[in-house]
Amino acid sequence: QVRVVESGGGLVQAGGSLRLSCAASGNIFRLDTMGWYRQPPGKARELVATITSSSSTNYADSVKGRFTIFRDNTKRMSYLQMNNLKPEDTGVYYCNVQGSKTVNSFNSWGQGTQVTVSS
Repeated sequence: QVRVVESGGGLVQAGGSLRLSCAASGNIFRLDTMGWYRQPPGKARELVATITSSSSTNYADSVKGRFTIFRDNTKRMSYLQMNNLKPEDTGVYYCNVQGSKTVNSFNSWGQGTQVTVSS
């Protein structure tokens, strides 16, 4: 069983910053790509950013230059630093973790953390 837990969401004014954290635990042999996704109110879940095991990153165009994803492999954690937040960044943010157990691969999601940006 692989457990993924997000933290760090909250209410912030436009222009403010938040840092989200994602912790992976359980039967993990190797961690591969870790990512952050979000689901705005009434819309589908969308990619925000991903980071590979070699720290290669990918960002949605809407967050480039404002958000930074990074990871700490020794702690099995990823982070999403969000600066200059806008009301359209509001949504539930989910962490995704991919990797392998001793035998099988896994693709696990957290429960999500709410981010609300007021104008």
